[in-house]
Amino acid sequence: MKKKVLITGAAGFLGSHLCDRFIKEGYHVVAMDNFITGDKKNIEHLMGLEHFEFVAHDVTNFIELRGKLHYILHFASPASPIDYLKIPIQTLKVGALGTHNLLGLAKAKNARMLIASTSEVYGDPLVHPQSEDYYGNVNAIGPRGVYDEAKRFQESITMAYHRFHGIETRIARIFNTYGPRMRLNDGRVIPAFIGQALRGEDLTVFGDGSQTRSFCYVDDQIEGIYRLLLSNYSDPVNIGNPHEITIKEFAEEVIKLTGTKQKIIYKELPQDDPLQRQPDITLAKKILNWEPKISRAEGMKLTYNYFKSLSKEELYKSAHKDFKKHIKK
Repeated sequence: MKKKVLITGAAGFLGSHLCDRFIKEGYHVVAMDNFITGDKKNIEHLMGLEHFEFVAHDVTNFIELRGKLHYILHFASPASPIDYLKIPIQTLKVGALGTHNLLGLAKAKNARMLIASTSEVYGDPLVHPQSEDYYGNVNAIGPRGVYDEAKRFQESITMAYHRFHGIETRIARIFNTYGPRMRLNDGRVIPAFIGQALRGEDLTVFGDGSQTRSFCYVDDQIEGIYRLLLSNYSDPVNIGNPHEITIKEFAEEVIKLTGTKQKIIYKELPQDDPLQRQPDITLAKKILNWEPKISRAEGMKLTYNYFKSLSKEELYKSAHKDFKKHIKK
């Protein structure tokens, strides 16, 4: 009998890469998504495989699965600021109700559960780099609070189930990740810059470009998550790449990579946008024997080649994802 793993948000960027990894490792994968931000094409290549099954479901509703279940990876959540500002209540619900439902399932099945937390739990940090013992600087009632607080609550309820019910849980604090299958128009900096370069548009930098980010290639991220799931460590672990770069420098790198001659234009910085983001991965190195292997130059080349392969229709689709059918007023 193959071990069975449930992956929520399976049609999303990270979720689909996790499906690939667990199929490769010989698991039976149950993929769950309601396609509010995911895309069916991300997992189409797995459909029809004997040990892959797809369940269309919203995890904020009660979840029932038959048979034994060994692992749960909860990756269902909007992750782009544009997404979670458009669907704030759904973002809060998937972090709270969705996590509660899945922890209940983990308890019933005696399954180990890993949650996808985020560097956003640190908010706009007052310490640099950010280590797991930093409590963060978060504006709970600001526009970004819907995502930040959903993830902070997710961590709290996960630890409560771990301590009170003895559930085996793991918490991955994921820092900026990039690679193939990112949505071109999701509003995050890498697809935004590459999309603008490919369309011949100027690159838009918010603020003066001095804010920093640290980008981790998706294969490295998946390796870190996989090792964390199989580890014996239950407290949060940062999974990210500590090599920091300013957004202005990064825009210049993208112009050089794409061979385009666009200008960089500057717009007002959104409220509560963090000015620094860099993971301290000392703990991941110690507990998981993990650190990123793929350089930004190599990862960006792979990512650029993916976006170059998109059709003209996909490349010039400027409208953001339509959430009308998911919004109740």
